[in-house]
Amino acid sequence: MTSPTPTPQLLSCPEMVELLTAYLESALSTADAARFDAHLELCPGCITYVDQFRETVEATGALGEEQVPHAAMAQLLHAFRDWRAPRVDL
Repeated sequence: MTSPTPTPQLLSCPEMVELLTAYLESALSTADAARFDAHLELCPGCITYVDQFRETVEATGALGEEQVPHAAMAQLLHAFRDWRAPRVDL
């Protein structure tokens, strides 16, 4: 007799945010991509977030660093200088 396949644990919304770039770049394992997709089936907020992220990447994807005005670049670098992503253990 074989044991049933365990149901994978769903991702939380913060975990989704942490994995979004890897998901969009198809860099997640098959299991993690399936967990990501399963969460999207249940969470309209994350569907909206993913859609907005895709639109932002599409709209700004062609913008090179050299095209960003110096003052804007300085403001961005200052704003994110001490920012650290929270660690998410899966």
